[in-house]
Amino acid sequence: MQKIINLIALLSGLTSLAVIGSGVYLYKNVDVLVEEAREQATQAAVEAVSAALPALVEAATPDLPEFTGGVVPEPTFPR
Repeated sequence: MQKIINLIALLSGLTSLAVIGSGVYLYKNVDVLVEEAREQATQAAVEAVSAALPALVEAATPDLPEFTGGVVPEPTFPR
C-alpha cells in the first residue's frame, strides 16, 4: 500500500513541476509566441486575399465588347 501512495505522490510532484515549468516557459517566451502567431495570421490573410483577388476583379469588371461600331459623324447644325 505504501508503494502505491509513494507512486501517487511522485506523479503528483511531477505533474506540479510540469505545470510550473510550462508556465515559466510561456512567461519567458510570450513575446516570441505572440509574434509568430501574428505572422502566421498575417500570412494566411495575405494568401487568402491573393487567392480571392483575381475572381473579385473579374466579377467587378464589365464585359468589354470584342469590337466597336463605326465613327460617329460630326453633328451638323442649321445655319
